[in-house]
Amino acid sequence: MPALATGPGPDTGLYELLSALPSQLQMYVKSADDRSFLHTMFSARSLHTLVKIHEKLQHYEERCPAPVLDSAGALAQGVSAELQTKPLSADVTELLKLLSNPHVKSLLSVHDTVAQKSYDPELPPLPDDVDDDEDSVKIIRLVKSKEPLGATIKKDEKTGAITIARIMKGGAADRSGLIHVGDELKEVNSIPVEGKKPEDVIQILSQSEGAITFKVVPGPEVDGPANEHKMYVKALFDFDPEEDNAIPCKEAGMSFNRGDVLRIMSQEDATWWQAKVEGGANPRAGLVPSKHFQERRFALRQPITNTQPQKVSRKSSSLRRSFRLSRRGKKTNKSMYECKKSEQYDTADVPTYEEVAPYCRANGAKHRLVVMVGPTGVGMNELKRKLLISDPQHFSITVPHTSRVKRNQESDGVEYHFISKHLFETDVQNNKFIEHGEYKGNYYGTSLDSVRSVLAKNKVCLLDVQPHCLKHLRTAEFKPFVVFVKPPSIERLRETRKSAKVISGKGDKDSSKSFTDEDFQEMINTAQLMENQYGHLFDLVIVNDELACAFGELKQALRRVETETHWVPVSWTHS
Repeated sequence: MPALATGPGPDTGLYELLSALPSQLQMYVKSADDRSFLHTMFSARSLHTLVKIHEKLQHYEERCPAPVLDSAGALAQGVSAELQTKPLSADVTELLKLLSNPHVKSLLSVHDTVAQKSYDPELPPLPDDVDDDEDSVKIIRLVKSKEPLGATIKKDEKTGAITIARIMKGGAADRSGLIHVGDELKEVNSIPVEGKKPEDVIQILSQSEGAITFKVVPGPEVDGPANEHKMYVKALFDFDPEEDNAIPCKEAGMSFNRGDVLRIMSQEDATWWQAKVEGGANPRAGLVPSKHFQERRFALRQPITNTQPQKVSRKSSSLRRSFRLSRRGKKTNKSMYECKKSEQYDTADVPTYEEVAPYCRANGAKHRLVVMVGPTGVGMNELKRKLLISDPQHFSITVPHTSRVKRNQESDGVEYHFISKHLFETDVQNNKFIEHGEYKGNYYGTSLDSVRSVLAKNKVCLLDVQPHCLKHLRTAEFKPFVVFVKPPSIERLRETRKSAKVISGKGDKDSSKSFTDEDFQEMINTAQLMENQYGHLFDLVIVNDELACAFGELKQALRRVETETHWVPVSWTHS
């Protein structure tokens, strides 16, 4: 054959050389069938794998790793014996003491154990009983550790063959590069698997120790998805594979908690994704239900009374707390406030996963809106007041709107924004209010523009609303950080709220009364309802046991929001 055109130099690896051969041979191969044969041969996955193994072994041999000494412990003993015959100077005494130290002796003993052991790779011998007519087989040996193999198997219902169903990203099988989806398993440690159930094979694997030898028939070449999109999602529910009867392999499942950020490694299976918990120590991906599959399951579980807690919560006094602050401590009358209707939104919103991306507020950018939610009497008003007092130049609250007539001592834009009833109704129709309500013929409400006004002054806007309003605030414009203020146990409520009063509207005037056990229990029950239905929207949960501690925790968290990177919905980063 004529000499090849100038190609890779003598120092180029065999892998690079083989990669270059097809193009080099094109001019010498006339037949289309021959060109196709060469292309198939040189692009075969098995050939590339063998070449890579060859280069790894060659590199290992070139380094010739070998210990300088494999008897350091004996040498140390000899030195000690020799020193015993010498005059005991300070240096000799110190050296003898050092060599007799148990830690030093143990270290030298470990060194010798490692140095005397051979770490050369050993390939298993080919079995003697392989028929010449049998399909090509692979003999694979993997060293078993505490880590699972990272592969699942299934039984072909037609042929009865045990095949590899999936390879877990980052697992031992994936890292080896030797086992692939579709490979047919023939033997495990010389035990035939023909006629066995997948559970029987798993039992054989679990009882095996040390190296495990597989005999497999390679499956058809399947090209995986090129550059599959790796996305991050925030889990909006808890998952435990041990409690999920639908998962194909519980051992391959990965548990997570609501709020964990997962990196989705593979979406090849429409029902079961492969994922890792971001920041977790496990390098192997695990099976988690796909978004579509989990949405279907959650939709089937949704109770008909899904919106009931929302209807109850609308009667709370979230806006009244805002109004009391904005009116410099004056008490306001009891009324009911609502945000725009959201029942349809709630029933359609099945919490499974939300795609997220890292976000850090840039210098000079507007602050994120801080939204607080919680049951009446839990102490949100006190926490908000302490934040305002701690730094009035940094924190601020909204000024509510009303349609009632301005009183003599009031100023427009201070206590309220005073607007006509007709304009208020128009703004309601145009969805300009976060929450609104009517009391004694007058409208009251908190507008979106009042939030924008605070943020435009480069201040942190503090807002407390009913939880069913959160979804209308979760936009790229506001990027809200949602804090759920939760009550402690009823015993702690009795201890810490002895002198506290709750405002109770009776007749034309408000009256205050001490908390009762019924009030405490209602607070706890309401908090539980809120957390069950809207907990997936909370970024921080604070238990208001001691006000000073809760305030310190809240302020520290808000400081981190302004300076550190957080996971937010991916749509917020594309605006």
